[in-house]
Amino acid sequence: MAGYRAEDDYDYLFKIVLIGDSGVGKSNLLSRFTRNEFSLESKATIGVEFATRSLNVDGKVIKAQIWDTAGQERYRAITSAYYRGAVGALLVYDVTRNSTFENVERWLRELRDHTDPNIVVMLVGNKADLRHLLAVSTEDGKSFAERESLCFMETSALEATNVDNAFAEVLTQIYHIVSKKALEASENANSSAFPSKGEKIDVSKDVSDIKRGGCCST
Repeated sequence: MAGYRAEDDYDYLFKIVLIGDSGVGKSNLLSRFTRNEFSLESKATIGVEFATRSLNVDGKVIKAQIWDTAGQERYRAITSAYYRGAVGALLVYDVTRNSTFENVERWLRELRDHTDPNIVVMLVGNKADLRHLLAVSTEDGKSFAERESLCFMETSALEATNVDNAFAEVLTQIYHIVSKKALEASENANSSAFPSKGEKIDVSKDVSDIKRGGCCST
């Protein structure tokens, strides 16, 4: 059928990790983005879960493989294997629980200990639908994100607000870094540097490019 692409037909595969305190809504962000589902009854699971979804960015099919800590964070037992190969991360806190925001700095430190410090990171203030219970202001989230050169968005997995935008922004930033490297390789006539179709890309050492260009703070 014309225009049809199989599930496994993609141009790039990027690994994204979800980190943050237990109960901030990481699993619901994952299920909302990948399956458009939300569960008020969601329970922490032991182990690591991941799901995938493909997006079109600048005419290329980008497949996101998104990993969820799935309850491990309460035991502080997230392993280096969880972070390995990640080129993007969503660092999530709950806008109604200040303690989850206070722990963001520790999570960011752990992330940077296990990945290149210039990994594309989106700070996410989730549960923005609970405005009457707001404990962390938008300004505080933005301020921290700007200080650490992170992207920033407030989301609601319940209302599906900004969930797609947050993931899409991270994936787009990563793709632009990859395509910039490919263009530079072409200009240098070094065709061997081109990533092959469907190859999993590790751009962690090249993500520093984005820091000079700024990031979103919607």
